Amino acid sequence: MKRNIVIAVVTAAALVGGGTATAIAVSGDDDGSAPVAQTETRAGDDDGQDDDARDDDGQDDNARDDDRDERAVSGDVTAADAIAAALKHTPGTAVSAELDDAVWEVDVLGKGDTWHSVRVDPDTGKVLGSSEDDEDDADEVRAALKGASVTAEDAAKAAAAKGTVVSVDLDDDGDERGWEAETRASGGDERDWNVALTSASVTADHDDD
Repeated sequence: MKRNIVIAVVTAAALVGGGTATAIAVSGDDDGSAPVAQTETRAGDDDGQDDDARDDDGQDDNARDDDRDERAVSGDVTAADAIAAALKHTPGTAVSAELDDAVWEVDVLGKGDTWHSVRVDPDTGKVLGSSEDDEDDADEVRAALKGASVTAEDAAKAAAAKGTVVSVDLDDDGDERGWEAETRASGGDERDWNVALTSASVTADHDDD
């Protein structure tokens, strides 16, 4: 006698983290015999592991950048050394030096309005490369440095008495023109300083939080 299968209940549930589907079928003979329940369980595609956990290696990008900068700060090449190396490679006037992504970036104003960005290895002092760019603030920079006796290299050396210098930059705005230097202590604390253009005296930046 032919068997008739009657689907009594079909339940599919996407469980949190499991994605399991369950189907229940009831079958019986057409001779009136008692139905027999059959259950099938299918596992979903989810293996129970969070996608974000797979993608995330557990370390923040900013933390990695800070680690690289910390290693660079502990290198043998100081800000003053990096400026000297950059000027030896590209003659001109150094206007700024910054430790960026474990590489010293030194901005040098050359002839005319030509700017050079020189990259210096913080471990060896070797120039890794340079690029040119035309800026329109060359006149302002030269005006700010007119009569100055303290160079960016001098400012870096003076600020080094306050900590490890990680950047030096010329402030050519307003009446209080001078060099701005940032230092980092061994514990990671950063401070900002002002270095005079004529005396190399170092004073705390009043805007420093």
